[in-house]
Amino acid sequence: MKKSTAIFAMAIAALWAQGADADSFRCGTRLVSDGDSTDKVAALCGPPSSVQHREVLQRPISWYSGRPYYTSYEPVPIPIEYWVYNLGPNKLMRRLKFEDGLLVDVETLSHGYYTERDD
Repeated sequence: MKKSTAIFAMAIAALWAQGADADSFRCGTRLVSDGDSTDKVAALCGPPSSVQHREVLQRPISWYSGRPYYTSYEPVPIPIEYWVYNLGPNKLMRRLKFEDGLLVDVETLSHGYYTERDD
């Protein structure tokens, strides 16, 4: 009996560890996660509280059989957007990072705050 319980606990821990790599953000009852486009996130979560635009230079990469291959030595500009969702003073804010229009990271910030629209 103890052996089966230990195996079950190890299986649950392995599944939990695999899911920990993916970033996600819950908007009410909807869930957005890595790889979602800016259009999909805006449709599911509404407009963000703030948006920052940046651009970084990166060498172009092509993926083949799970491995990255650089296609050029010349860096190309990649648009980066940071969206912040202020969920109010009782919840934590979220910052979503989009690279080239796709969600790549979700960061949890401090508690939100009241806005003029909340009054």
